Parts: sequence; structure tokens; C-alpha cells
Amino acid sequence: MEYRDHIIIDPQIRFGRPTVRGTRISVSDVLSYLAGGMTEEQILTDFPQLTREDVRACLSFAADRERRTGHTSAAR
Repeated sequence: MEYRDHIIIDPQIRFGRPTVRGTRISVSDVLSYLAGGMTEEQILTDFPQLTREDVRACLSFAADRERRTGHTSAAR
């Protein structure tokens, strides 16, 4: 999955936070919904402008960003 096809960073949208292309929904919003227990299906129902690929692109973006930070310590 190439998240760059789905995720953009535009200073004019949500103060430059990474968002799903064509929406004002931020990657962190989607990740928070998932972390809070929403299923992918629930997110897609609540936000019909999102696709399954958009949700997965948010996860891929977060994984890539985590890899690039180089942190290796586990959360306590």
C-alpha cells in the first residue's frame, strides 16, 4: 500500500496535519477512532467519504513515521 496516494500534508488544511486526500479528516483522527475501539466498518459508516484504503493508508503512514523516528524503547 502506498499511503502517499491517500495522505497529504497541506499547510492550508488542518494546520498542515497529515489528512486523508479530499477530506479534512486527519490521520490522527482515524488512529484515535481505531485506538478507541471503533472498527474499520464503523469508521466507514460514520465517515462515508473515507474508503477502506484510506483507513489502511493512515495505519501505513503511522507505521512509516514510527520507523523513521528511530525510537526503540517500549511504552511502559
